[in-house]
Amino acid sequence: MNTALHNNLSRYVSFTDDELKVLDALIKPQFIPKRTTMLRSGEKCNFEAYVVKGCVRKYYIDADGNELILQFGVEDHWVGDISFNAYDDQPSRVFIETMEDSEFLMFDPESKEELFARVPKFERAFRILVQRHLASTQNRLFDSVSKNATDKYLEFLRLYPTIPQRVAQHYIASYLGISPEFLSKVRARLAKH
Repeated sequence: MNTALHNNLSRYVSFTDDELKVLDALIKPQFIPKRTTMLRSGEKCNFEAYVVKGCVRKYYIDADGNELILQFGVEDHWVGDISFNAYDDQPSRVFIETMEDSEFLMFDPESKEELFARVPKFERAFRILVQRHLASTQNRLFDSVSKNATDKYLEFLRLYPTIPQRVAQHYIASYLGISPEFLSKVRARLAKH
């Protein structure tokens, strides 16, 4: 189970077997059933999770009660609240829910800080992960204001090729910021070509 996580972090920094054993000792495997809310708005996020298997959505509820999906987390992705850290008592503004039975490798703030103290190279790897996440978020923002619905959907399929077979269409529409009916029209047009 930890091999995928080792590979994920070793893309950015090389680790020795002994350093990876420190990681393995501090990270906790956890199974969470489908439709479980892992985090609610107003709660403090006390985890950061690597998705071994499953599908998760992170979403926000706006003032009108609409769910706006911010992120999907599938295999080999990380999920949590970006404000997650050991020093900040700010409550989360997001919800995180499993959409399938899911397996995770999870950190709490204390174990993550211990990992950084014992093997400082992990701090560099996680810094790079955060930078990549911020770049991805920025690109998504650019796409949302500059691309039409068809181009947004095609980009979504490039980023999340397995999601259309795993979640209901209205979740994808929420992620794209369009109505489910309009997404149906986009998909029908693409199917004709």
